[in-house]
Amino acid sequence: MTTVTTIFLDIGGVLLSDGWDRHARRRAAKAFKLDTAEMEERHHMTFETFEEGKLTLDSYLDLVVFGERRSFTKAQFRRFMFSQSTSHPEMIALVARLRERYGLKIIVVSNEARELNAYRIRRFELTGLVDAFISSCFVHLRKPDAEIFRVALDVAQTPAQQSVFIDDTPMFVEIAQRLGIRGIHHTGHLSTAAQLEALGLKSAEGAASRRSTTR
Repeated sequence: MTTVTTIFLDIGGVLLSDGWDRHARRRAAKAFKLDTAEMEERHHMTFETFEEGKLTLDSYLDLVVFGERRSFTKAQFRRFMFSQSTSHPEMIALVARLRERYGLKIIVVSNEARELNAYRIRRFELTGLVDAFISSCFVHLRKPDAEIFRVALDVAQTPAQQSVFIDDTPMFVEIAQRLGIRGIHHTGHLSTAAQLEALGLKSAEGAASRRSTTR
């Protein structure tokens, strides 16, 4: 088996919660007494441009929320958006152990808008774990465009067969696999640890956890 030297992985749904998904938007609509259907329609007309870094957060909010006078401010709504992010500490710890043990390159490949991406990187100190961020807002490409994976391979300077991509969206994993990148559909840190171990990246803690659950 070819040795894995680089892990590509998503942020939302893997290292952290999703940043601004439909669940967060529904919570926002309820908290700020917005018309959920109208907000969703406006979001879906703008989110690709927003995530590709071609629309600022202020402009996005103007189009999606503040098209009419509101009883709350953009600053209040922005704080709510940012507060929806939480970490997945078990997965962060797994990646950190493997990085240290095998000297891996860790490269993020994610679809996120610039301001939210910057907040999440800073808030959860991801620069201490990740070597490069191929974020849609930086490269102006979004998954499922295969070109974003080609950019990631170029930045990593790693052959596709020496890399693995971890994402909670099966389609994105399939697209990476078509380029020769090995793929893992992430559903939880234990199953991902087991699949990484099958690729030669053994996490002692992951193995111990699996043994304890079978006793």
